Amino acid sequence: MFSKTDKNRKGGDQMSQSTNIAPSIISANLHIVGNLETEGEVQVDGTIDGDVTANALTIGENAKVSGHIVADEVEIRGSIEGRVMARSVKLSKSAHVVGDIVHEVLSIESGAYIEGQLQRAENVKKIERSKPAFGNKAQKEADIPDAPATAAAPAPAEGDVNNGKGRLKAASG
Repeated sequence: MFSKTDKNRKGGDQMSQSTNIAPSIISANLHIVGNLETEGEVQVDGTIDGDVTANALTIGENAKVSGHIVADEVEIRGSIEGRVMARSVKLSKSAHVVGDIVHEVLSIESGAYIEGQLQRAENVKKIERSKPAFGNKAQKEADIPDAPATAAAPAPAEGDVNNGKGRLKAASG
């Protein structure tokens, strides 16, 4: 009644169903605050304030993404403020990108707006793994130094001073 071939056939059916999944759609009236991660395809027609990681990503003409994008394929028709890292990037004439683009393949239609650096990379997936993941705003800001390394710390006041590593006696005079 049940055989190994039936079990294998059932597993094969599940595999074919997972490869035919419809893309996720962020509709025009949807505003997401936070990061979005998927192994599938996403079409954004709304607004995302956060990082987006996907296999394939389409940014619609009226869509806006404020955050970093990591994907295999990206088609930009709308507005992006942040870094784009993708194997293939296509900028439509209505695209407005403020940020760097790291790519293997790049297509730019006449009229597209880009403010940032374009960097061709042989293997974007390797670069993606070697760099720290795009995190929350606090993590991004932690990477930005507050002051030059040559700036001197203010002199401690006379008496006991706590420098975060224990109590020290400040020198007088």
